[in-house]
Amino acid sequence: MLDRPTPKKRAVVIGAGFGGLALAIRLQSAGIATTLLERRDKPGGRAYVYEDGGFTFDAGPTVITDPSALEELWTAAGRRMADYVELLPVSPFYRLCWEDGYSFDYVNDQAELDRQIGAKNGRDLAGYRRFLDYSKAVFEEGYVKLGTVPFLQFRDMVRAGPALARLQAWKSVYAKVAEFIEDDQLRQAFSFHSLLVGGNPFATSSIYALIHALERKWGVFFPRGGTGALVRGMVRLFEDLGGQVELDADVERIETASTRATGVVCKDGRRFDADLVASNADVVHTYEALLGGTKRGAAEAKRLKGRKFSMSLFVIYFGLRRHRPEIMHHTVCFGARYRDLIAEIFNGNTLPRDFSLYLHNPCATDPSLAPPGMGSFYVLAPVPHLGNAAIDWEREGPLYRDRILAYLEKHYIPGLAEDLVTSRIFTPIDFKSELNAHLGSAFSLDPVLTQSAWFRPHNRDAEIGNLYIVGAGTHPGAGVPGVVGSAKATAGLMIEDALHE
Repeated sequence: MLDRPTPKKRAVVIGAGFGGLALAIRLQSAGIATTLLERRDKPGGRAYVYEDGGFTFDAGPTVITDPSALEELWTAAGRRMADYVELLPVSPFYRLCWEDGYSFDYVNDQAELDRQIGAKNGRDLAGYRRFLDYSKAVFEEGYVKLGTVPFLQFRDMVRAGPALARLQAWKSVYAKVAEFIEDDQLRQAFSFHSLLVGGNPFATSSIYALIHALERKWGVFFPRGGTGALVRGMVRLFEDLGGQVELDADVERIETASTRATGVVCKDGRRFDADLVASNADVVHTYEALLGGTKRGAAEAKRLKGRKFSMSLFVIYFGLRRHRPEIMHHTVCFGARYRDLIAEIFNGNTLPRDFSLYLHNPCATDPSLAPPGMGSFYVLAPVPHLGNAAIDWEREGPLYRDRILAYLEKHYIPGLAEDLVTSRIFTPIDFKSELNAHLGSAFSLDPVLTQSAWFRPHNRDAEIGNLYIVGAGTHPGAGVPGVVGSAKATAGLMIEDALHE
């Protein structure tokens, strides 16, 4: 993009999550003077960092896949990613564990996968190969071809229709996996991925089976110094290019005149004029609050609030006085129930009595995230969002924390209570208050087929011609590759529009 002559335009990007950062870098690389506004005291959005007593806790996404999507940002800027951040390979990608003692190491080694699958159910060896072929096919169609292409017109969806129909996109991830895999625990092992982007495996389109092929193609990585180090590297790249970052910049409104955005006003009175405005804030918050005084904002907020949103999360960040090298970097702890528990998480009106967990042990890859000899962890449990379950998290949060930590001590981390140095929790209420997330949803709109691609909020607003959306709420969706892909799609529109204004 560096060699494209671009008129000197001013852009404002609201929100310094991965999507906002990636978009700002692309715009600044293209010669558009870009200001990035972040309401919190640090950049990162969901990838915020907490520090406590020498422990470093990455608040959000810790599974980094498709490093090429990140490298593109530095290439577009004429820089080398390796000069800013180091990505360390993680193996196994995940250790998957069940209460009956069975575990499965999901590795990028076909012989080892075959050995484990064969030991569990020999008939599933051939089935897995067919599933992998299917996953590769949806990866090519859904990620390579469509992942960074904006769906602005319904005809864009029509053009994609034959490929989606051929791949039976109307089927759920779990239903498709079940066509290939017999064993119930292996079905869980190869269908849980949609939860990583906020999708119910029993309702999310089978297109999301592409995550398996994506991980097999590039691997799973973790930045040295934590996910926060990747955020800092992206901020440094943006600033090296001349971009401006404003922290503690809580945006009050996007100003408009007729069908154009003219600037952004913060709650402290600061105003930033702009030729182009993009929002990496929650999509409902963008329309309901930031455009609340406009007909477009009110109408679109009302429409979006009628859609289905992903589940929320309950997260515990905790530090232990002993490093636990036997616990893999990424561990998925399946509970006794799978289908019924997921149904309660996505559709239930109470807090489920049991849970499945994701346990993060970054010190398995990078011991520097805790004091010498100690361990920094977080564990998250998917829970209903605030619109489905009116849970009093002020009261239930500490109780739920104690239940989860006791469960981990019993099944995975003996002596946890004795070794506990520090802990903090993040509940659906925090997703709503800290991140302005509608209903406390952790991943924005539920990625069902009828809320994907053209059916998702568009990368460019349909009525305010110089207003753009980036992040989990627009195409292609949540997850680090998704929001970085959304930045590529949105940047392409903004740069093209800047050239033709």
